[in-house]
Amino acid sequence: MQFLDEYQQIVAEAIEKYTFKDKPSELYEPMNYIISHGGKRLRPIMVLMANDLFGGDIKTALKPALAIEFFHNFTLIHDDIMDEAPLRRNKPTIHTLHGVNAGILSGDALLFKAYKFFEDLEPQLFKACMRVFSHTGLLLCEGQQYDINFETQENVSYNDYIRMITYKTGLLSASSFEIGALIAGAGFRDAKAIFNFGKHVGIAFQIMDDYLDVFGNQEHFGKKHAGDIFENKKTVLYLLAKENATEAERKELDFWYTRKTENIDKIYSVEKIFRRTKVDEKALLEIQKHNEIAQHYLNRIDVPAEKKKPFVELANYLLKRQS
Repeated sequence: MQFLDEYQQIVAEAIEKYTFKDKPSELYEPMNYIISHGGKRLRPIMVLMANDLFGGDIKTALKPALAIEFFHNFTLIHDDIMDEAPLRRNKPTIHTLHGVNAGILSGDALLFKAYKFFEDLEPQLFKACMRVFSHTGLLLCEGQQYDINFETQENVSYNDYIRMITYKTGLLSASSFEIGALIAGAGFRDAKAIFNFGKHVGIAFQIMDDYLDVFGNQEHFGKKHAGDIFENKKTVLYLLAKENATEAERKELDFWYTRKTENIDKIYSVEKIFRRTKVDEKALLEIQKHNEIAQHYLNRIDVPAEKKKPFVELANYLLKRQS
């Protein structure tokens, strides 16, 4: 998509401009490492897209967009430490290369750098964006704690799971769009509509992430195959399997999900139950449902339909990743 390439180029050039040259290098080199790998940098692009949708100035929105990218990478560094993940974007994780202490410190420093990128905004706009940004960060921490709790929590409901992924993933996309809209001067109704669009796209994106963990092409996905099963994460696949499994299959899932082991039998046994209960098909239906809710909110925004097309394309792009 040409519009996505253009935004990515803008973000890439801005990140290059703000490459860390500070000392000590042991702190800043890991920060440059994760920022330079970048991925698709979708969340800062969401800030710029919403800003453009409502006729804003890209120069005003660019540093807050970088703030979102730095904040996102801060969360990834800490997530990888907690998950003991060896890979991120097909590259060794920071704690694997530099140690846990460097990972914690460089993540913290990225967070503070993110806050500094809002400092140029006018006072009222700064206050509004800070309210969204800080609240999102707090809820993201709550979502991460729920995710950790679920590993040992015996009964996790589907609604528990949706709340967790909303806080942990959905709200960052939602807030990226909302901050872009606020910077452009969008009205309250439109800002909340684009927020809700982003929230449901984010929820669908996370369900797709759960799906790809087991059913995706790992060469393209860039993460360890079935890492969520290894970590005993109660993802949408697990919850749908429990809901549709036989009593014997539920007991087998309970058995394996009390053991954090690399045992290939665990991965094979759980995947077999997932396939028998057709959770892959059911998860894809949930993705479609949240995408449709997102489109409903997009339709409520009072701008010409032509200006909304990139948002439809972005949602479709995110939810049709390599599988």
